[in-house]
Amino acid sequence: MTTSTSPIPTPTWINRRNMIRAALAAGLAALVAAGLLIAYLLLVVAPNLPSLDAITDYRPKIPLRIYTADNALIGEFGEEHRDFIAIKDIPEMMKKSVLAIEDKRFYEHNGIDWKRALGAAKANLGGAMRQGGSTITMQVARNFFLTREKFYGRKLNEVMLAMKIEAALSKDQILELYMNQIYLGQRSFGFGSAAQTYFGKPLKELSVAEMAMLAGLPQNPARHNPAVNPKRAKQRQQVVLRAMRDNDYITEQQYQKALHETLHISRKGQDFDVHAEYVAELARQAVYAQFKEESYTKGISVYTTILKADQKAAYESMRRNVLNYDQRHGYRGPEAVITLPAGEEERDDAIEEALQKRPGSDGLIPAVVLEAGPKAVKVQNPSGEEITISGDGLKLAASALTDKARESIRLRPGAVIRIMQEKNGWSITQVPQVAAAFVSIDSVTGGYHAMVGGFDYNLQKFNHVTQAWRQPGSSIKPFVYSAALERGFSPSTLINDVPLDLTGAETGNEAWSPKNDDGKFDGPITMRRALAESKNVVSVRILRAITVPYAHGYLGKFGFDLAKHPKNLTMALGTGSVTPAQMAGAYSVFANGGYSVEPYLIAKIVDGDGKIIQEAKPRTTLPDEARVLDPRNAYVMDAMMREVTRSGTGAAVGRLGRPDLAGKTGTSSDAIDGWFAGYGGGIVAVSWMGYDDSKSLGGKEFGATVALPIWIDYMKVAMQSRPPQERPLPTGLTQVNGEWLYDEFTGDAARHTLDMDDTPAGAENVEPGTPAAPATPPAPAPGTQPNAENIRPVPPAR
Repeated sequence: MTTSTSPIPTPTWINRRNMIRAALAAGLAALVAAGLLIAYLLLVVAPNLPSLDAITDYRPKIPLRIYTADNALIGEFGEEHRDFIAIKDIPEMMKKSVLAIEDKRFYEHNGIDWKRALGAAKANLGGAMRQGGSTITMQVARNFFLTREKFYGRKLNEVMLAMKIEAALSKDQILELYMNQIYLGQRSFGFGSAAQTYFGKPLKELSVAEMAMLAGLPQNPARHNPAVNPKRAKQRQQVVLRAMRDNDYITEQQYQKALHETLHISRKGQDFDVHAEYVAELARQAVYAQFKEESYTKGISVYTTILKADQKAAYESMRRNVLNYDQRHGYRGPEAVITLPAGEEERDDAIEEALQKRPGSDGLIPAVVLEAGPKAVKVQNPSGEEITISGDGLKLAASALTDKARESIRLRPGAVIRIMQEKNGWSITQVPQVAAAFVSIDSVTGGYHAMVGGFDYNLQKFNHVTQAWRQPGSSIKPFVYSAALERGFSPSTLINDVPLDLTGAETGNEAWSPKNDDGKFDGPITMRRALAESKNVVSVRILRAITVPYAHGYLGKFGFDLAKHPKNLTMALGTGSVTPAQMAGAYSVFANGGYSVEPYLIAKIVDGDGKIIQEAKPRTTLPDEARVLDPRNAYVMDAMMREVTRSGTGAAVGRLGRPDLAGKTGTSSDAIDGWFAGYGGGIVAVSWMGYDDSKSLGGKEFGATVALPIWIDYMKVAMQSRPPQERPLPTGLTQVNGEWLYDEFTGDAARHTLDMDDTPAGAENVEPGTPAAPATPPAPAPGTQPNAENIRPVPPAR
């Protein structure tokens, strides 16, 4: 017989006692842990928390911004794009969209949303480390003082900092910091900057849908960037909109409208109001020279003298006419040819790699040819879109689509080309190789109204307006003619336009026989007609008569660098060197009646607090001490240059229908440079075209064909708000047979003819072999140079 034993049951009261002991032990441990934690926070963390000076004295890094005179933004320089907006100026709906998705109990908690934090902590303790319990205050703490790395020690610091911040600042102050400091992608910090970056407009102009899109960015700016990841950005926007609706920030109707609104995202990042990159860079250099690295962080604003409408007209007219010139001279072939893999995915990768190396140029889009034939070309653009080009769109490249096309220009699959969308569809184009420049200034103040230093700043940063020293060609002739007026010549003086053979002794170099551009000679011709028709031989005869030393020194009145002009007879045809900016300043002397001007760009500089640091004081009247030219001379030269634009080489100006427009074309030797310099309505404008390697523009190209169209297209816009200007007749002029002559140069004192017997006049004063150098004109005979005592050198450019 067997016996069985059973365990003796534990009395119930003992189990209860053990449970109580365990609970007490756990509680005690929790109290000890809490005490230790509090002690750690108070004794270790709190004393080592950073000072709040960074936020109580918040000085955000605001970039340098460049504006036109009429407040259009044209440039921004700095590490961060940022527009500080005070909390009172942030739209309520923008604040609500942020609160809905980031911290809906922001105005209720003390910096820590414990309910949200506990939920996040539970998920994180489970190993997920994905949920965030951060409030806006905690994010401010992180953004200003901590890293984004996820570990629990950092979280404790964040909590303590948040509580410290809440104790020091109001809720609105905290929200203001957050909305101006948070990073939102594309180098944009704060919602004001992001509005401009992604939508190209101020924050206050955004719709509910656009605000919701921005509010979704803080969680992950790269993942939700609407310019890069539009699908993910849209999904995130929908989450924000639902949160706004669920928190009664918007109605169901507003929700549905925002949900279905089509958003137009800028894919270029920071957009500017007008293309003025060369202007912005000049202004940046000037500010940096004064303020160094602080230029890019202190919120300095620079207001230039540029006018938005004028700058837009200059940019567009130059681009349009450069493209016209380029297309007149034929297709040069593809920029490169790549191998297209057979697989679609590999092919797309190859195309993307090729196109990334070639940035677009304001409408000139890079593309890769997929198929090519005489009647149609299929290409793929940077967006992966396939485009078929046919008809007139193939006109430029027609010669590259035949079987007889040279290998260097033939279009075939893999060819990297440029395409452009026009009114009638897509067409094949190319990036011009020719360079160009345009500048306009106020003829009285000297303030720049427009400046375009090249076809595309991103392709070439060299500023041809201020840096390119080029031969002026015939555009220098008005200054030679002006000098002749002081030597007794007049518009009615007859000069013999017949072949001229100059010896080496006369030229200071080799024997030379100057020719007119058309190869013809007109015999006796008035000085007025000679200038209008740009007669080279006549100009040389005039210079020979008044002597090279005198005319060379005379150029100094207009601000030219005399060292850059030859001291021989070729000076009459513009073989020296000038910049377009210098030429604009020189022509302003004729435009304003005889006064020198100092072209300037910066009107004022304002610091981050709105205080004016520096301000130009442009003159509104022309002081006597600025006079460099007899007013009679300016008047007569103006009349002669108006003839150029009425019936001479610049006659195309006539279609503008303005009686006050005057100027001169210029074409240098071998058509290397093409110019037009002129003025009207208080504006002086100069256009230039040429190759940087001094290649000829072409045998049939002149200043009238390459530069004048740019000038006309610009003036067509610039003159709209400027009425015609008629200048008063100065004293000391007598009208003889319809022409104005100096009083002292009438009758027998007048220079009626020149070289009618083809006898050299004044050759004895030419200094043969003299190198180019500054020269002082010989002292004038009594009565031949009125008001000489008022003539002063042109002040140096600043």
